[in-house]
Amino acid sequence: MRKPTRDNSGGTPGTMTQTFSYDATDLNIVEQLRLNGRANNQQIAEKLGLTATTVSTRIKRMEDADQLRVVAVSDFTAHGFNVLLRISVQVDGRPASEVAAELAALPEVFATHLVTGRYDIDMLVALHDFDDLSQFLLDDLSGIRGIRSLTPAVVVDIIKYKFDVAPIAGRSGVTKGGEG
Repeated sequence: MRKPTRDNSGGTPGTMTQTFSYDATDLNIVEQLRLNGRANNQQIAEKLGLTATTVSTRIKRMEDADQLRVVAVSDFTAHGFNVLLRISVQVDGRPASEVAAELAALPEVFATHLVTGRYDIDMLVALHDFDDLSQFLLDDLSGIRGIRSLTPAVVVDIIKYKFDVAPIAGRSGVTKGGEG
């Protein structure tokens, strides 16, 4: 298995590029963490036929290479958020990245994306109920300079919400390998 390397020889000056290669053991560890983010290294090791040290080393290597982050995610409705919105934003007279940064700072906004196409920014917003909608749209967003237009869409049903999946299994950097 190739170890992650950092290289300053190309790209933007002052930035570092990184090469990382997953193998089957890495993917199995990630899968175990997806199934149970509370599992400790020993539990994962027992399920995979590895040592706890190997699991710990692999997790640390993936974290150090910015390829893995173990986080907790809570349910919107468990915290009283019953309205989800997708809002597309057109920007005028100001860089979209600056407007997006201000939008991202609003506590109701849980995702902000710079996008291509008709709109400049897409964002996802969680509100407690519809009574919060007019204040958010008319008061909170109107204070942000550079917004030309907003196109809000209320989420009526969530068909798929897979926050925990990055498509690493299909990457060309995945190699077959054993315990390392």
